[in-house]
Amino acid sequence: MARLLRSRQARDSYRALGASVFLSAALVFLIELVARGDFISTVQFFFQPFKPGWTTIIVFTLVLTLLDAIFARRHIGILIVAPLTLLLAFVGHQKAHYLGDPLYPTDFLYSRQIMELMPLLVRDRPWLAVAMAVVGVTAICALVAMWRFWRRNGPKISRKSRIWRLTVAVPALAFFVSIMDYATFSWTRDRLQIIPIMWDQKENYASNGFALAFAMNVPMAKVNTPQGYTEQALADIAPPDGATITLPEQKPDIIIVMSESFWDPTRLPGVKFTPDPIPNVRAAHSGHVFSPEFGGMTANVEFEALTGFSNAFLPYGSIPYQQYVRKAVPSLASFFRSQGYETMAIHPFEGWFWNRKAVYDAFGFDRFYSIENLPPMKARGPLISDESLTEEIIRRADQTERPFFYFAVSLQSHGPYEPYRYSDPVIKVSASTTESTRQSILSYAEGAHDADKELKRLMDWAQQRERPTIIAFFGDHLPPLNLGYVETKFLKEPVPDRREPPDALALHRETPLVVWSNKSGSVQDIGTVSPAFLPLYVLKTAGISHPYYTGFLGELNMKYHVVERHVLVDADGKPTPDWAREKQVDPMINDYRLLQYDAMFGKAWRTNAFFPNLPKPSGV
Repeated sequence: MARLLRSRQARDSYRALGASVFLSAALVFLIELVARGDFISTVQFFFQPFKPGWTTIIVFTLVLTLLDAIFARRHIGILIVAPLTLLLAFVGHQKAHYLGDPLYPTDFLYSRQIMELMPLLVRDRPWLAVAMAVVGVTAICALVAMWRFWRRNGPKISRKSRIWRLTVAVPALAFFVSIMDYATFSWTRDRLQIIPIMWDQKENYASNGFALAFAMNVPMAKVNTPQGYTEQALADIAPPDGATITLPEQKPDIIIVMSESFWDPTRLPGVKFTPDPIPNVRAAHSGHVFSPEFGGMTANVEFEALTGFSNAFLPYGSIPYQQYVRKAVPSLASFFRSQGYETMAIHPFEGWFWNRKAVYDAFGFDRFYSIENLPPMKARGPLISDESLTEEIIRRADQTERPFFYFAVSLQSHGPYEPYRYSDPVIKVSASTTESTRQSILSYAEGAHDADKELKRLMDWAQQRERPTIIAFFGDHLPPLNLGYVETKFLKEPVPDRREPPDALALHRETPLVVWSNKSGSVQDIGTVSPAFLPLYVLKTAGISHPYYTGFLGELNMKYHVVERHVLVDADGKPTPDWAREKQVDPMINDYRLLQYDAMFGKAWRTNAFFPNLPKPSGV
């Protein structure tokens, strides 16, 4: 009888294990199907060699086994793992669709930003939002009911079986965790066909699957010390001869406007706009900014423009505003403040958005005006208008006698661009697209026209001023037009591939740039440059020299115009794709990386040499 009982228990255990494997396989398949949105590539993930589909199933089986043992019920773990992972896969698919990037663990650092923008997303696709809400509430209720039922009625696991499961699952999962450090080689990981492809995250997720690629990105928030970062190596990096801080006798006022999603919509093939949406920018055109982002992630563009540092040296998918700015960081604001300037940032939205309040303080701004402490401002469409923002800039400038540095981030043209956003559009659009898409393009073009008009207004005001005034105006990234790109054949998909050929990459990343002086007019022939070079051109136009912004960046810009994680573009326009994967990197680029690391994360060995008189944050 005892032998029969043991035999029956063994069969039950094998059946339970088989069921766990089956549930894991089904769940992993569903995760990949949801994340990829494609049945064929999902099947290929499991049956093509050199892809860890079956390894992923083993990992999930171990996780389910562990959870079953903890809660002492067979297959209860699936009620925890399935909803969580399928939700992540769905969010990942949506992010890839709209922004072109996979979902990273660090994305949850700005979940509050997404929730704040939810009204705009709902306005763009109301029925989808309602359906998602209904499905979400129904799913939560069903999940709670299933959990309560299974906790009461599910097959119990004996104490001995729980210990056995824990004995197997815990060490095995610990082993898997230990081999997932992408920065070190693992023979076992290699045999399991888990190949980290951290330089190309789209391929990383396609090759390793959503779950394993997501897990491998967990340590990406950590910035590793660059090879060669020593005090002697930093001492060998010196500012160019004569690169000291000098300013004109009459200090010029500086205004930088980063215009939300500002771009030239006439680049859309087969679309006719009447009149020209951006005539003033076209007339004052200085060049283009090569944005490191597409359709979003404004803060990463802003980071480069204010600091002269590059996202290329930070982990893939990172957001320095959210993750790395935790102390005083050199910026244009801290420089101008050290020279007696009034330094102000203004953005007519929530101050916590992109962690701006804390970041602007670390950057050295005297004050930051957000929607919380700005006077009432008029909206155009659903958001604060560019007209109101310009009025506020002019009003504050007219009230100060000190030289000033103002940095403004507009809001009106934030996507999505729902049809009929404006009740009184000036722009007319003719396009061979669906009516909904044509109206969406019109909504965007009207906002761009308003931004262009306000730049002209700001320049006209500055033209009447006696004090030298420099205005820089640029778009942070291309707008998220989605079907507007596909139906006009500007893009094959709503977002471009980050690793597309350099010529196409430039077309899909360039935004207009104007650098203008009320004394000398527009700066000409800047070309296409990374936003990190904006401080160089602003200070040069103002007649200001600086060890880093005009010294180091000036020498770097003589050789390179674009420094992006996937491509370098030299001064002659010659691209170097995948430069970061080369064994030998240009020493000048390496110096750039070392200086940035030293200032942001390191020992600040060269901060005084390149950023003298760096003031302490004042508390904006």
